[in-house]
Amino acid sequence: MPRQIDKASPMQDILILGAGPAGLTLALSLHQAGIPCRVYEQAPEIKAVGVGVNLLPHAVAELAKLGLLEALRKVAVTTDEAQFFNRYGQLIHAEKLGQGAGYPAPQLSIHRADLQDVLLAATRARLGPDAVHLGHRVTAVETQGTEAVVHFADGKPSARGSAAIAADGVHSTVRKQFHPHETGFHYTGYNMWRGVTAWKPFLTGATMTRAGWLADGKMVIYPIRNNIDAEGRQLINWVAEVEWPNPIDRDWNRRGKLEDFLPFFADWHFPWLDVPAMMQAAEVVLEFPMVDQDPLPWWTQGLVTLMGDAAHPMVPRGSNGAGQSILDAVALTKAFVSGGPVAGVLASYEAERRPATSAVVLQNRKAPPDALLGEVYKRTGNKPFGRIEDVISREELLAITNGYKQVAGYTLEDVARRAAG
Repeated sequence: MPRQIDKASPMQDILILGAGPAGLTLALSLHQAGIPCRVYEQAPEIKAVGVGVNLLPHAVAELAKLGLLEALRKVAVTTDEAQFFNRYGQLIHAEKLGQGAGYPAPQLSIHRADLQDVLLAATRARLGPDAVHLGHRVTAVETQGTEAVVHFADGKPSARGSAAIAADGVHSTVRKQFHPHETGFHYTGYNMWRGVTAWKPFLTGATMTRAGWLADGKMVIYPIRNNIDAEGRQLINWVAEVEWPNPIDRDWNRRGKLEDFLPFFADWHFPWLDVPAMMQAAEVVLEFPMVDQDPLPWWTQGLVTLMGDAAHPMVPRGSNGAGQSILDAVALTKAFVSGGPVAGVLASYEAERRPATSAVVLQNRKAPPDALLGEVYKRTGNKPFGRIEDVISREELLAITNGYKQVAGYTLEDVARRAAG
């Protein structure tokens, strides 16, 4: 795909600030379109951060067009269904996911480190081994005439390019520069603890499971690696959420304590999974508050814009954080390919993605897919039920999950358009 940038302004490299999934996907997308770019990452080396990531079909369809599907499938679990349970292990709702639900692309559950490795290896192979510059912590950005200028700490020389794209995460320096009076993160009142455990497969071996509800403990559990040992065990990603009065700092590497939350799940011994035993078998537990930030009134200033978590950090309840970052990268690349002055390109990108991602941020707050658990919790008074049909109809359950798909942009029709485009 040839690039069509305004010929009155010779194209320099696009400067990408951050080498997480957002920044690396943008680098690969721009490169595929013939648009030069460089990536600057503050960390001196790329290390695994976080645990599991779920890639919905709309994001996987775009990664497939970048030629990454085979590499991702090798290290991910192809998630085939979602199942929702109450705290007593009673099934509330089940539905197929990915290609089993008719999507042209699969849904993939993957360790964040494996996703990072696939993206980084592809970036270095295609753009060159020096395309990602490590140890470059951004201190400020500015626009000087037809150039975006990025300043770094520790006396490193500034970088100049046709545009600078801030993919520098939830602690974005550029977002703070653009919006210095932003009040900070929005705390939901819930804390989460995350871990990964080597465990035997449960249910189909490719099930995304959500159970319980927030007031008394809620969990999300799904496998992210297959056959990790001679026993055929999987690496199981789990997230425990509990009402918690005091928010903590947002630090992906903050260690958590089992004793803080395990009592909420002590009796979760289900025929298909012994939840407390699984949690106690985790090597490491990480703690993170359930937070997001209010949607911004604007992302772009001069020749600099935001993307990914820097632009729209969201509560991780709809498996959409990484996915929306990938869609940002695709939209931004298409805007560059469409041509015109760079300032107009960035404005076009923002006009498409800021309203769309703002809607997802707000939907994750009020009605993510697991909101159906809350509805059953309310109707049953958190008691066991006889027949789920006597509590809530399947049509009501599907209305909740399908409503989220519409807002987040991954209905069957949405993904079919992306796969064909």
